[in-house]
Amino acid sequence: MIWKPHTTVAAIVEQQGRFLLVEEETADGIRLNQPAGHVENGESLLEAAVREAREETAYRFTPQSLLGIYHWRHPLKDITYLRFAFIGQVDDHQADLALDDGIIRALWMTADEVRATQAQHRSPQVLTCVEHYLAGQHFPLNVITHL
Repeated sequence: MIWKPHTTVAAIVEQQGRFLLVEEETADGIRLNQPAGHVENGESLLEAAVREAREETAYRFTPQSLLGIYHWRHPLKDITYLRFAFIGQVDDHQADLALDDGIIRALWMTADEVRATQAQHRSPQVLTCVEHYLAGQHFPLNVITHL
């Protein structure tokens, strides 16, 4: 059997001191996450980030930079995630758009609110991405090559 990590993307969006998150139903209960999901066959990392943000929040996401690449092994499951987190902006909210299955709602939270709800995060990557964003970490999109 060939081992493969789960490749995921996440949209990191901050507006006026608040971060865009989603509240979602998971096998572990209701959790908070950035708009995020798996890369589908045939799409680029950027296309996946844009798609996932629209499907989970009803906003159009425009990636502006790469926040970072995150490797995380779930401590209770035999799953490793490789997350590409993109910083960007959102617009064109379509309030009538149905959100993905399992997504309860999109919400905006301050960094302190994100920190205070750490026990409800889908993974440690949620807070790590917020802290890296606040520290000013970012890389140009051209560090990623799609062939």
